[in-house]
Amino acid sequence: MSETTRSRARRTHDLPLVAAARGASPERRPVWFMRQAGRSLPEYRAIRADHGMLESCFDPALVCEITMQPVRRHDVDAAILFSDIVVPLKAAGIDLDIVAGTGPVIANPVRDAADVANLPRLEEHSVGAIAHAIELILDELPDKAALIGFAGAPFTLASYLIEGGPSRHYERTKALMHGDPETWHALMGRLADITITFLRVQLDAGIDALQLFDSWAGMLSLADYQTYVAPHSSRVFAEVADHDVPRIHFGVGTGELLGAMADAGADVIGVDWRVPLDEAVRRVGPGKAVQGNLDPTLMFAGSDVVEREVRRVVADGDRAVRAGATGHIFNLGHGVLPSTDPDVITRAVELVHSL
Repeated sequence: MSETTRSRARRTHDLPLVAAARGASPERRPVWFMRQAGRSLPEYRAIRADHGMLESCFDPALVCEITMQPVRRHDVDAAILFSDIVVPLKAAGIDLDIVAGTGPVIANPVRDAADVANLPRLEEHSVGAIAHAIELILDELPDKAALIGFAGAPFTLASYLIEGGPSRHYERTKALMHGDPETWHALMGRLADITITFLRVQLDAGIDALQLFDSWAGMLSLADYQTYVAPHSSRVFAEVADHDVPRIHFGVGTGELLGAMADAGADVIGVDWRVPLDEAVRRVGPGKAVQGNLDPTLMFAGSDVVEREVRRVVADGDRAVRAGATGHIFNLGHGVLPSTDPDVITRAVELVHSL
């Protein structure tokens, strides 16, 4: 690890995102955007013209460059490691590909207990390229910008493995969950192991915070989430707690699950655009920071609307803090949409910082 990286490790408490997550007073309200590194940026599209998605995710120099692009362009307060939810599955040896226009596609979906028993385990050396990429990123990040690592939560990984790819109804996933709970929990346990290993590699390499994406948890009822998902997400959070970095939890359409997701052990709860931040705090309870939650589609509505809505979310964040949240991290309620004008993102960041 370089001297720059070691010096960063000694001053994470100075980072606005870390301060907000821990209930301190950041020097400015931290702002970053999910999917800020990606298709909205012409510099990213130029790289991807010659490199496949998975190829890019395992090339340390490319991971560093793509991760840094939105930091340079937008002056956001955090970079998020450029990767994909299925990267640890690929690294473990599961046969999959990311198909343009579709997403992750699994060659041999999981259907029964035998399939679960045959799943490989993730070895740390298999994601050594990601650790190297983190060291490169830390050497380039501005002093006040945090690096967020991430992983997919066990449920979202399970849904891809069972369905064989993205799904609208998750019928196979829910059928296995309810029809064969023993196999379900065995699968979730194996995926929790993979997630923990992947996150610990990132933590050992020096990330300042982490986000666990349970992208598809909003497809579940509260009872199903608590019975079939929460114990495994809780284990992930518990087994990375010793690194003492802020842990963020996010899912889409999870308004009815916010309290249960908070109970899983995160320090920060990501909120999509459907639930006001102060209402989210009521559901979560005091003592957690909140992150969010501008509707990504509003970035297309014109400068006046963007300014009005940014101001509204900032005001909602202030009300959330008064209601018991330990801090507010400005973000979208989901990821940056591919056709978003990058200049709109830059102006939104400037406005948040000015407020």
